Amino acid sequence: METILTISNLNKIFNKRVHAVKNVSFEIYKGNVYGILGPNGSGKSTTLGIVLNVVNKTSGDYKWFNGNLPTHDALKKVGAIIERPNFYPYMTAEENLKLVCKIKEIPYSKVNEKLDLVGLIDRKDSKFRTFSLGMKQRLAIASALLNDPEILILDEPTNGLDPQGIRQIRDLIKLIASQGTTILLASHLLDEVEKVCSHVVVLRYGEMLYHGSVDGMLSNEGFFELKSDNNTHLKETLLNHPSIDSIKEEEEDKLFVYLKDSLEANELNKYLFEKGIILQHLVKRKNSLEEQFLQLTNKN
Repeated sequence: METILTISNLNKIFNKRVHAVKNVSFEIYKGNVYGILGPNGSGKSTTLGIVLNVVNKTSGDYKWFNGNLPTHDALKKVGAIIERPNFYPYMTAEENLKLVCKIKEIPYSKVNEKLDLVGLIDRKDSKFRTFSLGMKQRLAIASALLNDPEILILDEPTNGLDPQGIRQIRDLIKLIASQGTTILLASHLLDEVEKVCSHVVVLRYGEMLYHGSVDGMLSNEGFFELKSDNNTHLKETLLNHPSIDSIKEEEEDKLFVYLKDSLEANELNKYLFEKGIILQHLVKRKNSLEEQFLQLTNKN
């Protein structure tokens, strides 16, 4: 797969004491949607700022497109929104984008193409100041796409939007990705990453806790919901099974059984039946991204 961005042992220390990015390394491959996930202050925006050449790194390295281009030239193939959309309020959407085209020496023909892509072609003659926050964000995305970038970088793209605006941005990200553009977005919203990203980098206090596919993060052993007419005996029997890690007693007299090794529902049911236990309830569930994220970030 073609490598878009390689980050190697990246560090950023502010004022000789705040270690904002700690030895972070990961790669971004063409055609995927990557999320940098972490709470506020985890180093997401600093990492993006470094690779976009607006924040100086302390140590480590990064290279665009296998290092085949100088950073200045490589960034011409990158579209990015890392701050609030900033256009002239008394100019129309079309006029604002034409100004960007003029500055970046991009053909004006791209303006309508990108306005149509982000669903604003019908509002191209409307002044920017009349736009909702969600429309302003979509116009910013259109602006970042004018040069047909190979990768689009978005920092908290749905921040401050209402539910309708959030859905529009998420649908737009999926549409852009489906057309072959690689996307890297930073977010503190688990739901956002789970719904739009194929890969995720989890940061906490500048340290990388996980890097890989979203499915890979979710493909843990999961847990079972169980119930019988004698949960005390059920619990004692379960604790003797080698694949079971822990058991919690939850609502409605159910046992939540967490695994340390792979175990299928039919295997567990057979094991309990052979021990003389008939189950009233048996459901296997997968941990949500939220549960996985909390497990990662709560570790010391």
